[in-house]
Amino acid sequence: MKDQNAPSLIKLDPEHEPVVNHSDNQPFHQVLSSRMQRRTVMKGTMGAALVGFMGLSLAGCGSDSDDDDGDDSGNGDSGGQSLSLGFEPVAPTDANQITVPAGYTATVFLPWGTPVTGAYPDFDLQANNTGEQQEQQVGMHHDGMHYYPIDVNEGGNSSTEGLLVFNHEYIDADAAHPNGPTTLGNGDRPADEVRKEIAAHGVTVAHIRRDSNGQWELVHGSAYNRRITGATPMELQGPVRGDDKVVTRYSNDGTATRGTLNNCSMGPTPWNTYLAAEENWHGYFACRDEPMPKEYKRAGVMAESRRYKWELADSRADAYVRFDATSTGASATDDYRNEANTFGYMVEIDPFDPESVPQKRTALGKFGHEGVIFAPAVEGQPVVCYSGDDSRFEYIYKFVSAQPYRAATADGSLLDTGTLYVARFNDDGSGEWLPLSMDDAGFVQKMTDAVGTMVGDIQFDAAFEDQADLLLNTRLAADIAGATPMDRPEWGAVDPQTGEVYFTLTNNDNRTEAQEDAANPNGPNPDGHIIRWMEANGDHTATTFDWDIFVFAGDSGTQTVVEGDAVVELDQSNLFNSPDGLWFDSDRRLWIQTDGRWGEPWGNNMMLAANPDTREIKRFLVGPTNCEVTGVVTTPDRTSMFVGIQHPVAWPEDSAEGHPRSSVVVVTRDGGGVIGA
Repeated sequence: MKDQNAPSLIKLDPEHEPVVNHSDNQPFHQVLSSRMQRRTVMKGTMGAALVGFMGLSLAGCGSDSDDDDGDDSGNGDSGGQSLSLGFEPVAPTDANQITVPAGYTATVFLPWGTPVTGAYPDFDLQANNTGEQQEQQVGMHHDGMHYYPIDVNEGGNSSTEGLLVFNHEYIDADAAHPNGPTTLGNGDRPADEVRKEIAAHGVTVAHIRRDSNGQWELVHGSAYNRRITGATPMELQGPVRGDDKVVTRYSNDGTATRGTLNNCSMGPTPWNTYLAAEENWHGYFACRDEPMPKEYKRAGVMAESRRYKWELADSRADAYVRFDATSTGASATDDYRNEANTFGYMVEIDPFDPESVPQKRTALGKFGHEGVIFAPAVEGQPVVCYSGDDSRFEYIYKFVSAQPYRAATADGSLLDTGTLYVARFNDDGSGEWLPLSMDDAGFVQKMTDAVGTMVGDIQFDAAFEDQADLLLNTRLAADIAGATPMDRPEWGAVDPQTGEVYFTLTNNDNRTEAQEDAANPNGPNPDGHIIRWMEANGDHTATTFDWDIFVFAGDSGTQTVVEGDAVVELDQSNLFNSPDGLWFDSDRRLWIQTDGRWGEPWGNNMMLAANPDTREIKRFLVGPTNCEVTGVVTTPDRTSMFVGIQHPVAWPEDSAEGHPRSSVVVVTRDGGGVIGA
């Protein structure tokens, strides 16, 4: 295979973002280094070390078929002996196509530019469409997605008709225009090109159904079809709503903003809405203020925007100049110095109400959200959800609502009050959730002690004024709390039977041997790993947990020691690097998607299936050249799987040269049947 390890020119992801966490939250590496040699850690003996020190046995590590709780909802598969990965694994390949196992078919569906709403303007293969037309077409660079049965709010579970909602993380500006982006002689950009690029971001809601031949199609003209873009009006909810630091010329009272950007993964809520994550939002803004506000410095905002320079649109329309977050007016109501503070949240969208205004849920924190994953909602108990901050040396968070879940009345307001926690992974296999709350005496003491000191490279001169101020500085608050910096925490997944929580740690070439800790034991860590934990007593609201490493990614021969002398070893059927997407189907197959190095020996990026009990892993799908495989969901009957293919370079086959089209792919079994069984 051709070695293509060099990063793509169109790949803008956290692997290539500057490190902005300069805090020294590494409390465990000295203990770890005294206990084990680096070479054995690289071979995966962390699992054995944890078992030896703790006697640790998470439910998924040693569960048996007697643990079945009788659940007949489709979530009750009782263990490794009954859970099957009934397909022949596909081999690594660099073929510019979708490769799936024998007996399966993959079909391109809803690629970039598909007309989906409004006047349904046809897509021009040479990218001659206007900004207005792009606002009515599927956006670029598909990512996280979810399928909602059309009758789900009536208690139904249709597998033949529903709403497919999916994110558009960013764009390839070269592909978005006939001859790439235009820069005018004075450095300005044509306003309609900027409008088009903003419109290609965001979220698509597509009403889909199976036709008489069993093929999926868009329901043309459906009122549910919708585009949410980087310009769609939105509201701020939670503690940050109305704060002085989100006041702008657009919203003098700090309650509203426009658009959502860099939407990576997502999270379906227990009340059937959709939360889109705002990940690397910082690169869209410029701020030349000196000193740089701490809210921006810790996030990575720079004096010049690192992405598309939308603030230089030649019309100087308000919709574009807002991306310049420099103080230029007499007050915040005269400029957009605070505009970047209105991004970095989870954005709630109701796919069943096309007229609804998206809500940014600020209580879940402001950082580089990869996505959000909910624990199973329990009647009368708080709602719990988890989120990773996808950047090197950033953190994993948990939110516990203040109000209990009531299925009959639950809505997004449950996410506006509660406690945000950040994770600390101890070297002995235990963990703690550290509250980020101005009502917590322990955190307030840590904050008070930090005043007047350098926290990383930020001079912390004054305590946070209130919870809104803390949330606007979530990363800084996590630094102060003493959280464990992780190797790019991305997608999470909760085992529907055991309740264990899994997170991908994609990679981190910047970690050194001196920065190794128990949860991130490889420095550098080019291949990544998957971590998991069980909350104390199986209670997702608990403030302590036990954790282990589910699997180390790597080349053939990479080992993860499980218990005693048991070893999981990767081979040609399942070698992989840079785990990213993660999702449990209702049979408890854990689907793992990758976004990393490609070429020898990996082939292209891929999707694998894993048995969480036995750690058996098989490669199920390989994507086309240069792509990231990202976003996965099935219909309730598990006979159709929707998978996202992002930033290919010359795919699908009918795309024009220089204008590849990110797409959904529908995977089915020939003759029908459950995917992966």
